[in-house]
Amino acid sequence: MSDDIASETPAAKPPRVPKPDWIRVKAPNSLQYNETRKLLHGLKLHTVCEEAACPNIGECWTKKHATVMILGDTCTRACAFCNVKTGKPNLVDPHEPDNLATAIATLGLEHVVITSVDRDDLKDGGANQFVQCIEKLRVKAPGTTIEVLTPDFLRQPESIDLVANARPDVYNHNLETVPRLYATIRPGARYFNSLRLLDRVKKVVPSIFTKSGIMVGLGETAEEIYQVMDDLRAADVDFLTIGQYLQPTPKHAKIERYVTPDEFNTYAAKARAKGFLLVSSSPLTRSSYHAEEDFRRLREAREKKLAAARG
Repeated sequence: MSDDIASETPAAKPPRVPKPDWIRVKAPNSLQYNETRKLLHGLKLHTVCEEAACPNIGECWTKKHATVMILGDTCTRACAFCNVKTGKPNLVDPHEPDNLATAIATLGLEHVVITSVDRDDLKDGGANQFVQCIEKLRVKAPGTTIEVLTPDFLRQPESIDLVANARPDVYNHNLETVPRLYATIRPGARYFNSLRLLDRVKKVVPSIFTKSGIMVGLGETAEEIYQVMDDLRAADVDFLTIGQYLQPTPKHAKIERYVTPDEFNTYAAKARAKGFLLVSSSPLTRSSYHAEEDFRRLREAREKKLAAARG
């Protein structure tokens, strides 16, 4: 073959990494799933379950578990792993906190997770909307425990303090990946700023459970994951989640490899040895997967630790 002909031959695409059996889930189709979907859509609430194409949506919505995404459905950042759309967001909906509280009260949830898109267009990064949602929930669904999964609020300490002082039961902020990969995977954020956020929350309200999570399969090494664990423990984080990254579309960051269940078990054992109160590490683990059960386990783990300290 001549050089001219060879130069016209299109480069072969890298082979797709086949999805292993342990990562496959059934499509949602239950009656309870459809009822939950109808209620949330009727109140014009967004969920990260849908927007981020979570693989666990069928299981969670069947159990009437949902992670509500406030501040609209359009993010001001463009992380390489995330399926939430990017662009110029709409104005903040003043009825959103009321609608959220109504939905949660109607569903009768014992535990709710509230997250949001990044809103770098807002002076406080959206912190006040989180506070209003927490306050409305305390009134309309007083028996519901509240977990927030927040953005970094433009790295503003006053916004972090505002949400922490609203006293959610769990404050989650995900590191997402190891620091070496931030420039390509999470370019709008800063690893050590996210660590400082988690550390600050615990200092402002020590009783709040703090939580963070990372994805694996993006090219990180085990040593880098162990360093993230050490950094989170230095910030006194209570709960660590580790899950498999799944590429939402061909435009997103590609999967380097599927991490095996045995490797997830090894990560869990290492994390427990480092002192986390709770660890969830599996291919399908997501930040709010089994959040209600995990909150009960968190409280039990803290009570056991305190009892052991008292002797």
